[in-house]
Amino acid sequence: MGLFGLIGTAIVGLIVGGIAKWLSPGPKPDGCIVTILIGIAGAMIAKYVGSEVFGWYRDGDAPGWIMSVLGAVVLLWLYRLVRNRG
Repeated sequence: MGLFGLIGTAIVGLIVGGIAKWLSPGPKPDGCIVTILIGIAGAMIAKYVGSEVFGWYRDGDAPGWIMSVLGAVVLLWLYRLVRNRG
């Protein structure tokens, strides 16, 4: 992946992570880098679940925006679950 691919991934991660943080109630980790990482990880979760459970994605396919946001919301939910236990 080249420089433009990394920049594009970071921008998409920022948008997806921001939407997920806006949609999910409760405490959320702060920061721009953390938001980007949440968005990227949400897309990875969406791709894994979509390909392994439902068979929607093949190699090289990217998950859609809605599935990426849902994956990031699930990630934030797991974050709150772990944070409240500690």
